Amino acid sequence: MKIESETAGQGPEEARDRRAPGIRSGAQRKRDVLERLGRELDIWVASAGADGVPYLVPLWFLWDGEAIWMATRPANPTGRNLRDGGRARLALGHTRDVVLIDGVVETYGAGEVPDAAADAFARQSGWDPRQQGDAYAYFKVVPRAVQAWHEEPELRGRHLMRDGEWLV
Repeated sequence: MKIESETAGQGPEEARDRRAPGIRSGAQRKRDVLERLGRELDIWVASAGADGVPYLVPLWFLWDGEAIWMATRPANPTGRNLRDGGRARLALGHTRDVVLIDGVVETYGAGEVPDAAADAFARQSGWDPRQQGDAYAYFKVVPRAVQAWHEEPELRGRHLMRDGEWLV
């Protein structure tokens, strides 16, 4: 069986043109990360239970300028892991434009979530989990580490935040 790829029939120059442009400065990467957090709607959420079984799911999110807010059922594996483990790894982008965020998690019931966060989440997503009663909880992720890179040439300098402090 022959498998065709996107680059079939292309020489090295054509394939290279699809790669990310030059290496960005740390300051530019930070600007790009903050812009994406304000623009994108979905984020990958990685968590693990006490048994070590990992879970990876996409969730709608809201960036409030300091933290990432998400909502999911507290009884599902991701909800339990976020609540019980108190930390998560979040990811934006594809393999050629990566943002990884490690953060600590605070859990809020539908009646406990700050109105400003819940209202902004509902405006952005078009869905208000509070209307489902106690079926959903909110999870606030405060970043402690952020990495960002476009492909291998940007691996050096990918750490933009450590211990909750921006390095750039």
